[in-house]
Amino acid sequence: MVTTESEVETTSIRDLDVAGSDSSLRRFLHGLPGVDQVGAEQRAAALGTRSIKTSAKAYALDLAISMVDLTTLEGQDTEGKVRSLAAKAMHPDPSDPTCPATAAVCVYPDLVATAKAALGTSGVKVAAVATAFPSGRAAMDIKLADTRDAVEAGADEIDMVIDRGAFLSGRYLEVYEEIAQIREACGSAHLKVILETGELQTYDNVRRASWLAMLAGGHFIKTSTGKIQPAATLPVTLIMLEAVRDFRESTGTMIGVKPAGGIRTAKDAIKFLVTVNEVAGPDWLDPDWFRFGASTLLNDLLMQRIKLSTGRYSGPDYVTVD
Repeated sequence: MVTTESEVETTSIRDLDVAGSDSSLRRFLHGLPGVDQVGAEQRAAALGTRSIKTSAKAYALDLAISMVDLTTLEGQDTEGKVRSLAAKAMHPDPSDPTCPATAAVCVYPDLVATAKAALGTSGVKVAAVATAFPSGRAAMDIKLADTRDAVEAGADEIDMVIDRGAFLSGRYLEVYEEIAQIREACGSAHLKVILETGELQTYDNVRRASWLAMLAGGHFIKTSTGKIQPAATLPVTLIMLEAVRDFRESTGTMIGVKPAGGIRTAKDAIKFLVTVNEVAGPDWLDPDWFRFGASTLLNDLLMQRIKLSTGRYSGPDYVTVD
């Protein structure tokens, strides 16, 4: 299951000049090592059974909190809800100043300015979904305008969605060029490329889409919008972690990974952290390189953190309900 460095080298991609034409890009992507589905699922299941000691668990809980992109992406979102979310992101447990802040608050573009003002100089980033999220079905000029509006409003990070129809039809250069144009429109903001893995049908497609997004300049590859099931599964995340590991081995460039959707418990989050450490390596155990896209995960992380320090569980009403 594990892709070796020699296997990556067989792709003959030393300078990554593979996007000159649709045929060269297709040749490269279809030349990537195939994914052993059974092996990937078995390895993910085995990693998911790992247990960690109490001291390591305390570290893992704080690390997971610091990796959360606290998210609200509903049609009923209001400025008041975003301000409340920002307050929670900065001080997840107001009674404990040692509790770390989350990595970011993720909102729709029209609420970026509200989030930016609420977060101030806290260091918590503002992430905005763009490019006709979650479907990605819009003309390119609209997607670019969507991105630029979010950046001008103060977004530090842009979460874009790829055109899954184009990808599944084999129009790889079209997807590549779209990502590259959105990356340029981001300016200094970081770009997370959402693959929507639940619609990609095969693990081989997940690997190909991961490489395509990295080749096109994405700073992060992200599993899902959270609007499609299945969303962030452990096997899919494992494959994406293999991809960023192999990409760095081939190019020297480090790319982040963000699973999003369906990760709701501290136990699940720790499974993902173990997988990060074992597959990509400890360099990725940092909010700069690994994130959780979540809305309810933070609550369980906080309750488990309190249980670890006090020896008892707090009621579910101890933490705010988003």
